[in-house]
Formats: sequence, C-alpha cells, structure tokens
Amino acid sequence: MTWLVTGGAGYIGAHVVRAMVEDATSVIALDDLSTGGADRVQGAALVVGSVLDGPLLDRTIAEHGVTGVVHIAAKKQVGESVEDPLKYYRENLSGLVTLLESCRSAGVDRFVFSSSAATYGLPDVDLVTEDIPGVPLSPYGETKLVGEWLMRDCATAFGLRYMALRYFNVAGAATDDLADPGVFNLIPMVFRELEAGSRPKVFGIDYPTPDGTCIRDYVHVADIAAAHLAAARALDDGAQPATYNIGCGEGSSVLEVLDVIGQVTGRDVTPEFVARRPGDPARVVAAVDSIRDGLGFIATRDLEDMVATAWSGWRAARD
Repeated sequence: MTWLVTGGAGYIGAHVVRAMVEDATSVIALDDLSTGGADRVQGAALVVGSVLDGPLLDRTIAEHGVTGVVHIAAKKQVGESVEDPLKYYRENLSGLVTLLESCRSAGVDRFVFSSSAATYGLPDVDLVTEDIPGVPLSPYGETKLVGEWLMRDCATAFGLRYMALRYFNVAGAATDDLADPGVFNLIPMVFRELEAGSRPKVFGIDYPTPDGTCIRDYVHVADIAAAHLAAARALDDGAQPATYNIGCGEGSSVLEVLDVIGQVTGRDVTPEFVARRPGDPARVVAAVDSIRDGLGFIATRDLEDMVATAWSGWRAARD
C-alpha cells in the first residue's frame, strides 16, 4: 500500500508524512512548495508540483503505485479567501476535482480529506457534533464543505471510500524542524507580539464565557497526524465513508492560552483588550465521540505541550 500526501511539505502535511514514515507506511509527498519546504520531507520521495496539474498527478500515481491519497494541499487563510474567492475556489475545489479525476482513472478509491471546523460557521452549541448543518462564513469554509459534498457524490458515483477530517485549532510541533512557519493563529501571533516587545491583543472581553474571552478547542499537530494515519489504516482495512472532528473535546479561552504562554516563555503576557472581531463565535469546541468510536483515536497532548513545542520551534527558526 502506498499513500500520496498532497501538501506533504507543509506544516500539517509534513507531520502526516513523518507519522506515516515512522509507521513504516509507504508514502509519497507532493507539494508545489509555495508555503512548504523540501527539507521538511524526510524518509519519503518528494514530487514538486500542483494538484491542478492532472498529467503530473496521473504520472505520480502510476509510477509510485499509489493506492490511497491524503489530500492536505489547499489555501487556508480565511481573510485572504474573502479578498480573493476565485483563488480559493480554483486552488481548493478545482485542485480537488483534478485529483479525484486522476484517482478515478487509476482506480484509487481510498481518500483522506483535510477539512475544517470552518465548515460549521457559528454553531451555538456547547459541543459541535458532525451532524450540525454547515453554514460556513468564508469562501475558505465553503470550499471545504463543498469538497465534502463532492466526495460524497463520488462515493455514490464510483465507489470512492473517503474520510473527511474536520480540524479544530491546530498548534504545536512534533519537532523543531516541523514547526509552523506561518503567523496566522493565536499562539504564533502572541509569540510575534512578545518578540516585538508589544502586548498581545485580545479581541473582546464581553463574550458569554467564564472570563469573557472566546473559547476554542486546540489540538496538537502530532495528534492531527495520528488521526490521519488512523484514517488511512481504516480505509486500508475496508472502512466506509465517514466524517470526523479532530479536537480534544475541551475548550481553552484566550486568557487561558495567554496564561500558559506566559508560563512556558517566562514573558509578561499582560494583554491589550480591543474590540471584538466581526464573526467570532464565543465558543467552538469539538464533540469527539465519533472519531473515538470509529477510529479509536483520542488526542493525547495538552495545551502546555502545544505551547511548549510551538515556542521551541519558534525560537529554533530564529536562532
């Protein structure tokens, strides 16, 4: 069995490749290197190219005997997707269509799809279950939800067996060399503020939560990789299509995250409170019963581990 990981040189993709290599799973990485780095792919062959390139996908699948695909390659910045929706529909949906066409032509029927909690929009519930209707608030979230619909239709049309994995807030690093190079999420954004000698900003202090700040479900990227590996194993064993949340099932507020960052870094994290950002829900926490029951997966790493490994990778990248 050989698995192709698209986006395999990126932050999440490289962790998935590493987990598969360590599991002795045959794996090939494909990445256009627009945000990833070739040095992140170790123990697996790297094919440089885009999922929009159908002939390249056909050759890669044939030459390497690919039997399953983990599709992570995508554009993923919510704000950018609002500014340039055509880019997101082209990269995320046209890329998915091209990849699925290559899979159908080659008879590859196992497919793990990198989806997102952004498919849910603003769920007004304590725990977000997979059966909550998706009402995404951005073109990015829309492309992920439509991608899930497309796979469902392909399952009906030609027997595609897929698993859609909806990530919540990904953080941390398995090793320093695989740390997140971007500064788009809360933890690295706070690191940047601290390095600049600025106070971290907290958007809103009047939410209906215990401390007035937003609550999110943070999950370690190494746990994300383990979930992908579990999904691939299940498909190899004949599992049928399913959609799962990947989270810890517990929420942490912005102030709680800042407190852990202060403990780990030894820095003063006294925040500057500013106005709410439009569209930020008060609480988004995953229900994780389905993935536990379906794949036997449970996230094992806590928030302190996420912050500590993210901080170690942040400093290593700047030494």
